[in-house]
Amino acid sequence: MPGQLNVLLAEAGVPYDDVLEMDEINDDFPDTDLVLVIGANDTVNSAALEDPNSPIAGMPVLNVWKAENVIVMKRSLGVGYAAVDNPVFYKQNTSMLLGDAKKTCDQLLAKVTQE
Repeated sequence: MPGQLNVLLAEAGVPYDDVLEMDEINDDFPDTDLVLVIGANDTVNSAALEDPNSPIAGMPVLNVWKAENVIVMKRSLGVGYAAVDNPVFYKQNTSMLLGDAKKTCDQLLAKVTQE
């Protein structure tokens, strides 16, 4: 979890002990079947590691693209705070689920918990 996002999680009431730091989770992505990215852009941008000419080159990111499957939930394909396009959105193992992430998560939860 990128450090700056800890404040947002605290505001949302997410217990700190439930969150892993980047160095604790990045090695797990190659062995992960599915990653669900909700509303993130720069913190999961592979250009930080794959493009030495990128404005975010060297920035620590979550290596979600190394998972077998990635689903990104965002309102659009727009760029993030750093104004850098995200190559993860176009990788073969990524599916985009565009729309309001809160509504989509609620709908997914309802389907998963449906008896």
